[in-house]
Amino acid sequence: MEGAEATRIMMGVNESTIKGYPHASISSRGAFDWTLQKIVRSNTSGFKLLFLHVQVPDEDGFDDMDSLYASPEDFKNMKHRDRTRGLHLLEYFVNRCHEIGVACEAWIKKGDPKEVICHEVKRVQPDLLVVGSRGLGPFQRVFVGTVSEFCQKHAECPVISIKRRADETPQDPVDD
Repeated sequence: MEGAEATRIMMGVNESTIKGYPHASISSRGAFDWTLQKIVRSNTSGFKLLFLHVQVPDEDGFDDMDSLYASPEDFKNMKHRDRTRGLHLLEYFVNRCHEIGVACEAWIKKGDPKEVICHEVKRVQPDLLVVGSRGLGPFQRVFVGTVSEFCQKHAECPVISIKRRADETPQDPVDD
């Protein structure tokens, strides 16, 4: 691919929702691994991966019900902790890319994931968007909603949605 511009693949990545599991979600890791195996393969110089993590602000400001907030400093600590968790998540993907020699960038935004991802697609203009999907049934989608379906309909680039494997599904399929 000498002289040609690298194909830019944007990936929306998130943390696991499983309590006590502070890592990339099952769906994010699955989509990342699939992208490496099926698209990048051995052509590491032909691609650039763009990782976006969207942190959802808590409506009431209390994201841990068992935490106690008694001073302004407690809220500063909470914001610092959230940013640190986001950086830790992105570090996983960036480290993996550097290990295999794939160029990458990563950044954090706040807001509604589906809206922010589509906005960032419009801003960054990647060649392709890859998102993980929990593969929720119709009943669960009504209550939870899906970022992947929204992106399929609204992102201004081709979108590939990667379902997690059946053997990776947690006891509660809403968890990821």
